[in-house]
Amino acid sequence: MTILTNFQRFPERWHSASGLRGRTITRATLWQFLRALPKCDLVIVNGDTNLVFFLSVIWFVFPFLKKPILAHDIILRQPKTKLARLKARIKRILLSRIDHFTLHFRAMDGYQKYFNIAPERASHVPSKPNIRYRYEYRSSPDGEYVLCFGRSERDYDTFFEAMSGLPYPAAIPAPNFEQFRRHASRFTWRISDLPANVRILEDDGSQESLIRIIENSRLVVLPTVASRISASGIGTYLTAMLLSKCVIMSEGPGTSDVLTNELLIVPVEDSVALRDTIRRAWDDDDLRLRTAEAGRQYSEWCGGEPELRQRVLDQALEHCILNRRSHHPIR
Repeated sequence: MTILTNFQRFPERWHSASGLRGRTITRATLWQFLRALPKCDLVIVNGDTNLVFFLSVIWFVFPFLKKPILAHDIILRQPKTKLARLKARIKRILLSRIDHFTLHFRAMDGYQKYFNIAPERASHVPSKPNIRYRYEYRSSPDGEYVLCFGRSERDYDTFFEAMSGLPYPAAIPAPNFEQFRRHASRFTWRISDLPANVRILEDDGSQESLIRIIENSRLVVLPTVASRISASGIGTYLTAMLLSKCVIMSEGPGTSDVLTNELLIVPVEDSVALRDTIRRAWDDDDLRLRTAEAGRQYSEWCGGEPELRQRVLDQALEHCILNRRSHHPIR
């Protein structure tokens, strides 16, 4: 059996928990996918939403080219404008061609409401810390500052409001406002008006820089916007957990629907609740260390890229092949 995927470092020869074995064709672009489609039995698309839509369009026009497909970690956002709502209707039609989804969250309300992806069409798979097995790092619960990090659907405004009433040192990486706009983050404060206890750290965007910034933190705070309907910040919080940091994050998909005591959860866009939680975690060493240890154990359990690829592979075979064998016979 042959799988066509854009997953980097997917094993050339694979075997599943169900006992199936096969080989892999790894491609990156739509054109490369189209050329390889006749040679495969199953398609797995990792994180490339545009590729999923392009393939869906091709299959609407040429349905005889359709192959069983699993879409992994496809990020969709709540449509807020008339144009976005119109696009969402088109996306609903295109996404109906996808056999199954694997996602890093369980709360499907937004995906079902806006894109008609019902819970039975999706499976939750735990994500992984991006640095596992690939980078050197130092694990310690101690550090110098309260860190707010990330660019995808982050709510820096609420973080700044919370820190304005606290005496603790805080930090953010050098802001990239173009990335914030592209990824629907909220950062409306002028740099000159930031709270006096918030400093800006150098960040070249590399994994090494990410590790250094998190290693020097005492708390990692990941507030997100209220309109979030998918997982956001999971790679960051798993990396922080792996480094034994106490994480504070807004409730929502990928957080309150997946975790319990592995991090501290606060209501979205609530600066008072965030301020109180930061104060408790900074002053209460027992709470901070207990949360950091639970997070570290969970992050280590998640493994790294090999474990994630295996989880996705097993779900793809189960939902796109084994449960539909009569409809999609294996050659």
